[in-house]
Amino acid sequence: MRAARLLSLVLLLQNRGRLTADELAEELGVSTRTVYRDIDSLSSAGIPVYGDAGHRGGYQLLGGYRTQLTGLHAAEAESLFLTGLPGAADDLGLGEVLAAAQLKLAAALPAPLRDRADRIRERFHLDALGWYREQNSPPALVALAHAVWNQRRIQVRYRRWAEPQEVERELDPYGLVLKAGVWYLVAAVDGTVRTYRVSSILRLTVGEDGFERPDGFDLTAHWQDYLTAYDARRLRLQASLRIAPALLTALPDRLDAALVLAVEASAGPPDGDGWVTATVPLESVDLAVPILLSLGPDIEVLGPEELRCKIAETAAAVLDRYRPADTSGRAGAGGLSSSPADRVPSSARVARTTKP
Repeated sequence: MRAARLLSLVLLLQNRGRLTADELAEELGVSTRTVYRDIDSLSSAGIPVYGDAGHRGGYQLLGGYRTQLTGLHAAEAESLFLTGLPGAADDLGLGEVLAAAQLKLAAALPAPLRDRADRIRERFHLDALGWYREQNSPPALVALAHAVWNQRRIQVRYRRWAEPQEVERELDPYGLVLKAGVWYLVAAVDGTVRTYRVSSILRLTVGEDGFERPDGFDLTAHWQDYLTAYDARRLRLQASLRIAPALLTALPDRLDAALVLAVEASAGPPDGDGWVTATVPLESVDLAVPILLSLGPDIEVLGPEELRCKIAETAAAVLDRYRPADTSGRAGAGGLSSSPADRVPSSARVARTTKP
């Protein structure tokens, strides 16, 4: 462990030039005192490290010294596929390993290429989480990743929507997928490949028995097929909508991608008012109502009739909730005044929020 840290210290100085003890300590995740000890050890071993005191001081390597000890060990090589996802690497317990691998790769590059790599790192950043979402790091994830890698059968207690809600399963874990900040396990149960949300695993036991991964199983292709089948299962209600021109441009911020694509694919030519008619798939009447009501007066449901009636019924109930008790100017049950402006909903008064 210490040998790896000493190499990382040398590579940091080699790649970045002068660094203070505090900067080195932060990069290496150790105390400043440990950095001082490591610098002494490197100097004793003949590595030409020297330090300058003062406000602009720090440590650097003398005379363009470069180490050739940049070979990746197995865990570092395995972590490289997560190079653009430091959060995912941390979730899987590979954060430090990935950082060491990146240092070694940078040290092995010629100076011009290393400078280009640094510019890319400084100018581009991937944030895989959706808006208004927190990073999901389930407690079982690290142990689960080991089981996936080592092909160990697992026993889980899993919480699902259907009854009974908590079930016991013995699974052959094929792979892990990170989707919009949420981890999913792709695993076989009784020979059938299924998908499980990792945060819904209540208990995990990694067994000693191994399993044979099917020849030719492609995790990426399986996941794409799963997403296609999932949308086909959940989006069973076909709704005909009339959409205002202003809302058309804002749809990517207001609806999920499957619905936006459906609008783009089915929208007819604008009518005299600039509105277009499109057909979109929705999950059910009950789930469609809050989604469509959130779009305000810039959308009209033309069908099916059950959905149209449910929206009218819900909107009437909301209006009734906020309608003043009388017209005398006294606040009603909703605590609103009884002025005409308060009785009639106005799109001009509806505050809308869009993603930053």
